[in-house]
Formats: sequence, structure tokens, C-alpha cells
Amino acid sequence: MSDGKSNAPTRKHTALPKAQILIEALPWLTRHHGKTVVIKFGGNAMIDEDLKAAFAQDVVFLRHAGLKPVVVHGGGPQISAALDKHGIVSEFKAGLRVTTEDAMDVVRMVLAGQVQRELVGLLNQHGPLAVGLTGEDAHTLTATKHQPEIDGELVDIGRVGEITEIDTGAIEALLADGRIPVVSSIARSQDDHHVYNVNADTAAAALAAALGAETLMVLTDVEGLYEDWPDSDEVISRLTASELEKLLPDLSSGMVPKMEGCLHAVRGGVTTARVIDGRVQHSILLEIFTDEGIGTMVVPDEQGES
Repeated sequence: MSDGKSNAPTRKHTALPKAQILIEALPWLTRHHGKTVVIKFGGNAMIDEDLKAAFAQDVVFLRHAGLKPVVVHGGGPQISAALDKHGIVSEFKAGLRVTTEDAMDVVRMVLAGQVQRELVGLLNQHGPLAVGLTGEDAHTLTATKHQPEIDGELVDIGRVGEITEIDTGAIEALLADGRIPVVSSIARSQDDHHVYNVNADTAAAALAAALGAETLMVLTDVEGLYEDWPDSDEVISRLTASELEKLLPDLSSGMVPKMEGCLHAVRGGVTTARVIDGRVQHSILLEIFTDEGIGTMVVPDEQGES
């Protein structure tokens, strides 16, 4: 008589490795649940169709995994292309785009009308999630004129702004409603009725601090911060705010706003700020839900001392 138990070996299910991967993500899912994460979208991930689609999947995954993602974007390549089309020369000083009144009209049109709309569309292929806004909306970002110092002198670079105030009300209302805010880095003027072009890395960092975000993630076209570039391509995987501050003067101009943003964020109460390689598909998920991570993580001083 059979006792009803089979002696046959347990069937080897081909899907088991998938279950293993999901279970490995559990501690991170638990840790990040309900937390706000601000993601600066930029670099190759903005141009390459496959990377764009993977980025949208990652952000929607975070939302469904119980996090509250906020996306901030610029649009350097798209702005340059549009200015060319309008016969306006692109000029940069101190790593910032010189923005005349005519150029500002184009910047606003490209960021709010092209880059943001495309991103909202990609996210909304997965459900009625994303809502686009610019820093002008509901006074989200307010700025005054930014004049960089070059060779000891303040230089006028047009309608480029320095953020002076942030009102997170509209973004928080969207997050409470389960939406994904997509913010274009344009700010209202504190002084007149104009608008300002603001650096998207800086805007993302300022928003992360104002929202009390758990994490700021900045997508770049490099693997992270290199130990001793160009002599070595070893990536620094973790450093404290003070360690980063010492490195800032020697960084390449493109990395300065990104790393200054990370420093501002962690000094402003954000738990971790990370620069990650946007050329790697699903880099956001790899960074948030795995042990290895794939970029450079900046932590506040008291956490990082060991």
C-alpha cells in the first residue's frame, strides 16, 4: 500500500534561480519601502532608445516595489541640437551654458515640450503613473541669476539660475497619490517674470534634500568617480562627505556639479548619494537592490567613518 508519498526526486524547476534573485532583493526592498528616491536622468541614457526604455522600466519597478521615485532631467544634447536648428550658437563658460533670452525660449521648449514629454510617455506605457512639471509649476524651484567667477571676475552668462527656494508641495501631493513626478530643470525667477535655466544635477540634489529623500542617484556616462584618473580606472565605491570635499578641486569640470550635488544632498540630510553608470542597462536596480552596486556612493561623515 502506498502511503501517498512519492519517492520520485523533486523536479528541478528552471525558474528557481529567478526566485533566488528576487529573495536576494528582499533586504533592500524592506529597507527602501516607502522611501523617496530622486533620480537625475542624463547622459547616454537620455539618447539611446534601449537605455531609455530600461530606465523607464527601472523607475516603474521602484514605484511598484514601494519606493517613491522622483525624476529630474536636463537635456544638454537635445538643447544643443535645437539651438543649432534655430541658428543660435551654443557657448559654454565655467561648464555652464550661456543662455540668452532667445536661447532660454528654446531651452524651455525642449525641456518641457520634448524631453519631459518623451519621458512621461515612456513611463506611462506601464500605467497612469508619470506627471510632468517644471520647476516653475507651483513655485517648485525659485532662482536668482547665477554669475560664475572666472579668473577672479563675475561673468554674466544670461538666464542661468541659482536655486534660492524650493516648494515641494506639488511633488509631495503627486507622490501621495502614487504618481511619479518628472521635473524639468527650469526655475521661476525670484526677481522678475522671467525663468531661469538651472543645472539639472544641482536641481536634483536640492530637491532630494528638500524632500528628505533616502537616496539621490545621478546617472552619468562613466562608471563612477575614479581613484586616480587618468592613471587608473579603479572606481571609488564609497566615500564620506569630507573625503569628497577634499577631492572636488581636482575633478573634471563635468563631474563637479554631479559630485557637488552629492555633497550638498548628504550634508542636507539625504542618507546616500550615488553616481552611477547610465550606460549599463538597469543600473538603477543593480545599485539599489544588490550587494555589489555599480557606482560611487557618498555617505554622511558619521556613517562612513570606520
